[in-house]
This record gives sequence, structure tokens and C-alpha cells, in this order.
Amino acid sequence: MNKYYIYILASQRNGTLYTGLTNDLERRILEHKQKVVKGFTAKYNVNLLVYFEEHESVHEAAIREKRIKKWKRSWKLELIEKDNPNWNDLAVDWY
Repeated sequence: MNKYYIYILASQRNGTLYTGLTNDLERRILEHKQKVVKGFTAKYNVNLLVYFEEHESVHEAAIREKRIKKWKRSWKLELIEKDNPNWNDLAVDWY
């Protein structure tokens, strides 16, 4: 069964945020860290994985991603700090 992930990247604690969706979290985060795609995250150096959640269906994950993207910044900060109060890079030991 496929897994889908919603994730939030940050440039630093309380810095620029990016919310994304992928079916391969490790690969996608590595792409962000290596700046493979020249876009928003590369331009603003947004590559610290500070939050993620797993979903069973792409439809469910896409709905959740869209909701989070529409949230107020303060709500996103609360979501991150609930499980990651120190804003640790959750992918620090992956590579």
C-alpha cells in the first residue's frame, strides 16, 4: 500500500515555511536539501524538515495539504511546535 506525506520545511526557527506533499519523503527532502529544483525552497534556503504526517490515500493527503496551506501562519507554528518544540531537523540522520 502506498503512503503519502504532508511535510513542512523551514529555513530556520520561525523562518520561512513551505508545505508540500510527496509519496517518497526521504527522496523529496533530499531534493530540497540539494536544491535539485530551482524554486521557492532553493531560493529561500528552506530545507529543514520540521513537521510531517503520513496518509493512506493521495486524495486525503492532498486535502490536508491544501487546508494547511490556507492556515494562518500562527496555526502552522502551533502545529510544528506541538511535536517539535525545538524546531529540530527531523531528517538530520537520514543521509
